[in-house]
Amino acid sequence: MQVVSVNIGKAQPIQNAKAVGKTGIYKRPVDIPARVTTLGLVDDAICDTPNHGGVDQAVYVYGVPDYQWWTQELGYDLEPGTFGENLTITELESAQMRVGDRLHIGEVIFEITAPRIPCVTLARRMNDPAFAKRFRAAERPGVYCRVITAGSIQAGQAVTYEPYRGDTVTVMELFRAAFEAHHDEATLRRHLAAPIAIRDRTAKEEKLRKLVAT
Repeated sequence: MQVVSVNIGKAQPIQNAKAVGKTGIYKRPVDIPARVTTLGLVDDAICDTPNHGGVDQAVYVYGVPDYQWWTQELGYDLEPGTFGENLTITELESAQMRVGDRLHIGEVIFEITAPRIPCVTLARRMNDPAFAKRFRAAERPGVYCRVITAGSIQAGQAVTYEPYRGDTVTVMELFRAAFEAHHDEATLRRHLAAPIAIRDRTAKEEKLRKLVAT
């Protein structure tokens, strides 16, 4: 695998999206090394902080195979950064990834924590009110990552994939589960045993607490 593009977005107004009124989804490739901290890429805007960003969703990654699928689906080419991802990587198909899998890029290490769940901001970005539903149906969500080791990255670098060695869940299972209203105790415990993102962990812990209490 290889980094095709490193993408950074500036905060800008967006209509008909979330109450914050601004977004960092319009990301553009940068041709110089980008500094990566535990909170993501330096100078990359994260506006909707209740739902995006933080240490467990510091970086969003999308793969070239998924872009190629969307090109055929939509009938036109999409530039890197279109989906608001920080890194565009060859040979990475998000549906095949698992929580806890790691991506090594030079000195930087990323750990996969969650799939991207589509929202109204993405639909607005794509100029299609129904795009969130299309994104869900496509099941090509891309992956959020936490930063295990900080450093600098740039386009053209090699990416080494390290599979998670413990019990885990697939990105696709978590993606589908996000749209389900009810989960059984065994499923919740299995998800919580994996290194999932803190937002999902908090929600699942609350669901489990209520389930066990009944």
